[in-house]
Order: sequence, then C-alpha cells, then structure tokens
Amino acid sequence: MCERQYARAVAVAADVQTAHREESSVRLAELVAALSLATDLGIGQPMEHILRSCRISLRLADELGLDEEDRAITYYVALLAWMCCHADAYEQAAWFGDDIALHADTYDIDMAGVPLLAFMLRHVGAGRSLPERARAAGALIAGGFKEIEGWEMTHCRLAGVFALRLGLDRAVSDALLQVFERWDGKGAPRQLAGEQLILPVRVVHLCEIAEVYHRRGGVDAAIEVARKRGGSHFDPALVELFCAKADELLAELDEEPSWRVVIEREPALRPVLRGPELDSRLEAVADFTDLKSPYFAGHSRAAAAIAAGAAERLGLPAGQVTAVRRAALVQDLGRLGVPNSIWDKAGALSEAQLERVRLHPYLTERILAAASGLAPLGALAAQHHERLDGSGYPKALRAEVLGTPARILAAADVYQALVEPRPHRPARSVEDAASELRLMASGGGLDGEAVNAVLAAAGHRVRIRPALPAGLTPREAEVLQHLARGRSNKEIAAALYITPKTVANHVEHIYAKIEVSSRAGASLFAMHHGLLGASGER
Repeated sequence: MCERQYARAVAVAADVQTAHREESSVRLAELVAALSLATDLGIGQPMEHILRSCRISLRLADELGLDEEDRAITYYVALLAWMCCHADAYEQAAWFGDDIALHADTYDIDMAGVPLLAFMLRHVGAGRSLPERARAAGALIAGGFKEIEGWEMTHCRLAGVFALRLGLDRAVSDALLQVFERWDGKGAPRQLAGEQLILPVRVVHLCEIAEVYHRRGGVDAAIEVARKRGGSHFDPALVELFCAKADELLAELDEEPSWRVVIEREPALRPVLRGPELDSRLEAVADFTDLKSPYFAGHSRAAAAIAAGAAERLGLPAGQVTAVRRAALVQDLGRLGVPNSIWDKAGALSEAQLERVRLHPYLTERILAAASGLAPLGALAAQHHERLDGSGYPKALRAEVLGTPARILAAADVYQALVEPRPHRPARSVEDAASELRLMASGGGLDGEAVNAVLAAAGHRVRIRPALPAGLTPREAEVLQHLARGRSNKEIAAALYITPKTVANHVEHIYAKIEVSSRAGASLFAMHHGLLGASGER
C-alpha cells in the first residue's frame, strides 16, 4: 500500500471510530438517491444514470406545468422505477446468463412484440455451449415466455412495496405499479394504454430512455429514439414537446453533479430520518439488497443483529453499536454491481470473476459516499471483507488501520455466511462455523476478541471472563500481559495487530488505572491479580 493510500486508510479508520457519537440523520432524498446509484449498477448503466434521468424528467415536468403533487410523484418514480429489477436476477441468470449485461442490452430495442421475442431468443442461454443454448431456446418457446412475462409484474409490485417501506406516499407506490406499462397497451401488469397511464409515469418513460441515448450520441440520438418509439412506448404528445425543447431539456447535464441537483429538487416536505425511523429504512435497504440472490436472503439483517450484539458485549459506546448494526445492514449494496452468473455459480470462480466479487465492498462505499449521513456507514461497511493480516479486500488493509467496529463486522459476516447455503456448498453447522471462525482468528485473519463476541452473540457458549481489576478493559489486560513479560511496544503491537502508538496509549491508561509508573510495578500488579497464565492468556 502506498503512503497516500495508507494515510487515507488511517483517516477512514479514525472517522469510523469517532462517527455516530451523536445521532446521525439522513434526508429521505439522500437515501432514495443512494438506492438509485445501486440500481444503476444492477441495470448495467453508469452511476448517476438514474439521477440524470430524474433531472430531465423534472425539466419536462416544469415545461408541462405539473403541480407539486405530480412533480413529487415524477421525482420519486424517476429514482425508484427500476429499483427491483434485480429481484429475480437469479431466474434471469438461469435463462440468460449475465443479468446485468441483459438489462444493459434492453435499451437497444423497443421491448414489445416481435423485437422482444427476437431479443430473448438472441440472449437465452448466453455463455453456454451451442447445444445448451438450443435446448434453452426450446424451453423458452415451450413455456418460458410466461414465466419471463411475470418478472415485470414482480418488479413493479415490489418497487411499490419498498416505496411504502421507505415512507413514501401511496400515490408514489401506486405510480410505480405502472412503470412497465406502455402507451400502446402492450405493457404489464394490466396492459394500461394511453392516458390510463398517469402523466408522471409517461414523463419518466420517455426521459429515462432519452438519457441513455443522449449519453451515447447526443441530442440528435435522443430525439431519434423518442420519435421512433412515439405512439408505442411513449406518449406521442410528450414526444413532440420533448423534441421541440430537447436542447434545453438535455443541456449542461455534465456541468454540475447530478447528485447535488437532484437532492436540491427534493419535494417540499423534505423528511429527515433519524433514530428508529432511519433504522427501519435501512432494514428495508438490507432486504432490497438481499433480493439479489436466494442464497443471500436474510443475510444482512442476521449479520447486523449478530454484529450489534457483539459490539455490545465488547463494551462499545452506544453510538458505535448503532453504527455497526447500520453498517452491516448496508454492507452488501455493492453486490448489485456483480452479476448472478457469478454469485450463483456452483463451481470455482475464475480469477476475473473473483476480481468482480472483490470489488463489491468498494461499490458499497461509493454508493453511500455522497450522502453525509450515510458516508461514515459506507466507509465502515467497505471494510467487512478486510483481514488483520492484509489478506482481505478490496484494499488489503492490515490490522493497524482496522478498528474494533470493522473487526466485528468481518467476524459477523463470515459467521453468518458460513451458516447459510451457497451455490458451491451446503450450509455449515453452527459448530463448524464456530470452529472455522476460531481457526481464522488463530491464523491472524480475524480478531480473537471480535470472534468470541460474535460467537457469544450468536448463542455459542464462550469462556466468560471475570470482571477485570481496576477497570481494565480486555484489550488493556492483553497489553498488560505482554508488558509484564518485558516486551517492547513494537513487539506488543506486532503480537496484537495494532500500532505501537496505540500500544503506548494503552500503557499510559494501564499505568493510570493501576497506579504504577513502571513495567516492574505493572508486572507485580498482573501477578497479584492472576492476570498471567502459563500461556500468557486468560
């Protein structure tokens, strides 16, 4: 790790340790906008595609003179319309291979009728041998279309449910039920047509596609696709207005960050989430994330419960316990940027596939970075696959920059993953999972104290330490054991995977608590109170 990266890692670790001393708050718009960035990854578009689409939609809403209620519906539908497109990514991958690439390719065609049929036949069985693709195509023709038609119904219904769980109005939830309808009545789930579709939905339909084509080919390309699909997918009257005003509607989208513009355009109520309200919204985010694969169902909530219990057992301040729980709820948002053809693969992953897996904690951090109330959670969440010995990912951080919250997250995530089935193995028993965690701790990957706390939180019997004398913490007792045996700060740091400076701070606190000023005095105290066993451990 270069010096700059190391300095940044140290700064992040310090931020994580000090974050959430006061109750954090998050604007609802920030949470919804962050989810839109995760959705971008899942549909194969660059981050801020949906934010840019929202900006264009709001400009068109202004041209139409929509009232405040319809502007609010336009705003939230633009941000949430595609949020559940990963809900059946497991099934999509089974039929079509890379689900993210599949979504990205849908923008190239008008998804109805013969073009849709041809699209599916071109993509079915992608990544398999020709005979396997032929069999998959036959199965698709024989009855698979009906299953696939149901996906759009699933997507819009789940999006409506999540809108309510995020605290949005019923009007937004109802509008999301129309996002897969079309002007020509060939959409789903109710085959609504024409003005049966509410105006905000018609605006979003047009502007979301226009953003993709504008990004690819400029204003002319956006106008071309709008005219081509006018009267089929899009409201033809809106198409005419869009084409007449395209230069203004699409102007200067790159001149200022879309995040800031969209947050500033948040509808009038501008709700702020904190405390239990924020917790319940983040639980919804956890469920949204875990829809990515049936193998992940319930993982984020379970890991969060274990991590929070472990943090309490280790005596972390209440604010840090909250931060650990919340970080665990959002730690896998970046999974949406990795296709299910990787997550659900039964065999060994290739090196290229492993690299994509190793990227997902980084993506989580980037998704949450722009929101001031979520950025500290993202920084902590991004460390849940790091290891004390530097063997983790995505940054190969080592013990000296991994604080207690990150160590807890790592242990809780490993434990919960082990007791869940994965495509390449069945679920491990809780006893096997506990043994594996202890083995990882003895090997230097996981923190021993964090492992014990996680196992206790998960219901395992672990050795309960008696109360330590003079108010010493378990970590201070460990330092004292090494100190009493004459080890230098540098040697203690190496043994405990912390920095020499941290050791020095511990020694200072130990001396103050036990009222001594020398190693000899500390050694006598340790012996008198039975802190030194034959192995140097309690």
